[in-house]
Amino acid sequence: MPSIHVYEPALCCNTGVCGEDVDQRLVEFTADLNHLVGQGADLTRHNLANDPLAFASDESVRSFLQVAGSEGLPLTTVDGVTVLTGAYPTRDQLLRYTGLTQAPVVVPSGTTELQLTENTGCGPTGCC
Repeated sequence: MPSIHVYEPALCCNTGVCGEDVDQRLVEFTADLNHLVGQGADLTRHNLANDPLAFASDESVRSFLQVAGSEGLPLTTVDGVTVLTGAYPTRDQLLRYTGLTQAPVVVPSGTTELQLTENTGCGPTGCC
């Protein structure tokens, strides 16, 4: 399985729940990463504040920081090859990088699956 490393800027925490402003993309990335690690993916996350040695010890990451600075982070590599910069990878991208497939959602027998109406986010009646 490929080895995936995500090098992120200095953050106070990796959940995205830092202070009053929650970074929803960071929350989603954390959940996606934890889910895929649970599926056996080789995913490692490096925070510049907590793990600066990971940045300094990888020549390509060090070179990237010299050119783009920390403003260019996050940086995602797969087996040492840069595949994404400036954004956290989505679950679909992580699945592609790992070679894993998304397990289908199974609706238990005797339940009804709610189909959401596009652009409402509230369900078939359009009310919340």
